[in-house]
Amino acid sequence: MPALDVRRARAQTPGCDNVVHFNNAGAALMPEPVLAAVLGHLEREAAIGGYEAAEEAEERLSAVYDELAALVGAHREEIAVVENATRAWDMAFYGFSFGPGDRILTARAEYASNYVAFLQVARRTGAEIEVIGDDEHGRLDVRELRERMDERVKLIAVTHVPTNGGLINPAAEIGAVAREAGVPYLLDACQSVGQLPVDVEAIGCDVLSATGRKFLRGPRGTGFLYVRRELLERLEPPFVDLRSAPWVARDRYELRDDAGRFESWESYVAGKLGLGTAAAYAREWGLEAIRDRVESLAEDLRSRLASITGLDVHDRGLERCGIVSFTVAGMSCDEIKTALRAGAINVSVSPRVQTRIDMEDRALSEVVRASVHYYNTEDEVSRVAGAVSRLAAAARGAR
Repeated sequence: MPALDVRRARAQTPGCDNVVHFNNAGAALMPEPVLAAVLGHLEREAAIGGYEAAEEAEERLSAVYDELAALVGAHREEIAVVENATRAWDMAFYGFSFGPGDRILTARAEYASNYVAFLQVARRTGAEIEVIGDDEHGRLDVRELRERMDERVKLIAVTHVPTNGGLINPAAEIGAVAREAGVPYLLDACQSVGQLPVDVEAIGCDVLSATGRKFLRGPRGTGFLYVRRELLERLEPPFVDLRSAPWVARDRYELRDDAGRFESWESYVAGKLGLGTAAAYAREWGLEAIRDRVESLAEDLRSRLASITGLDVHDRGLERCGIVSFTVAGMSCDEIKTALRAGAINVSVSPRVQTRIDMEDRALSEVVRASVHYYNTEDEVSRVAGAVSRLAAAARGAR
C-alpha cells in the first residue's frame, strides 16, 4: 500500500499552519473540501433563502446517505443523519423496550452519556445494568460476555474506542457473541469512525452511532446513526415529527420504514453536506491507510512520553488507536493543557466523570488526552513530547 501523502493532507488543512493539533478525539481540523461544502451552502442560504437553497442542493443531500452508508458498509436506507453522536445513540437506545429483570450488558470504559441513559432506563423500567470485566489487555472480556448471556439479556451496548485512552474494544468478537445469542448489539463508534476501518457487517452490530467532528473531520453539530434493516421495525423512536412519522389521517401517523424514522424535519443542512463531504474525503484517503498512519504516530508518541521521568502513560489494549493518555506527577491535567496551548499545541483533558467506572477502578481522576491524526507529522510528535518533557522537568524541580 503506498504511503499516505502527508504533505497534500496538510496543504488541504488550513489549521495546520496555526497549531499542532493533537485534539482530534475532541474535534479534528476540517479539510478544505469540507469547509467549502459548509460555507458554500451557507452562502447560498444567505443569497436565496434557506428552503430554496436546500431544494437546490437536494441531489447532493441525497448523496450524503450513500457516502455514509459506503463508509460503514451499510445500505442508504439504514442511515439517519442527526445532530450528534449522542442524539444518534439515544434515538436508537430509547427505542428498545425493557422491563423488570431485563439485562443490559456493557463495558467498564463506557462513556458517561451512554451510562446515564442506562441508569435512567433502569430506574424507569426495572432493567438491570451489568458491566463486563476486562481481559488481560484491558479490553472487554469476550469470554466473560459469552458466559453472561441468557434469555434475560436484551441488549449489548459497548463503546468501540473509549474516550479516555488508546484502547480498541474487540467489536467483531462481541458481534459474534451477540449474533450467536440473537441479542441486539449497539456500538458507539464515536471515536472510531474516521480513524479505523469500520464495517457493520464484519463487526456484526445492529446499531452504530457516530459523529462528524472527531476523526471523520466533519463539522460540529453533525452525526449519524446506522440501524440494520431487520431491526428497524422493532424500534420506535422516543419522539417523532412530520419527517419521522407522517400524519396520514386525523387519528393516525405511520413511522417511516427506513432509518429516517430517527430524524427530525429541521436539520443543519450545511453541516449535513459537510458531513457527506467528510465521509467521501476519508474514503478517498483510504481507512486502512489512515489507520496505519495514525497507529504509527500514536505509538511514536507513547514511546517518547514513556521515557519521561515523572510521566505515566495510561493506554491499554492489544491494538491501540490514535488516542494517547498520560499524567505528569506534580501537575494537574488542566495545567498541562494550558501550558501546551500557550505554545500552540492542542490537547484535551478527560476527567473521571466521562468514564467513571474505568477511571475509578484504575484510581485515575483525570488524564491528558493527546490524539493524533494522519495529517500530523513526526516532527510534531517530537515537538509535543519535548514540550511535555520540559513541563515534567519543571514539575520535578518544584517538588
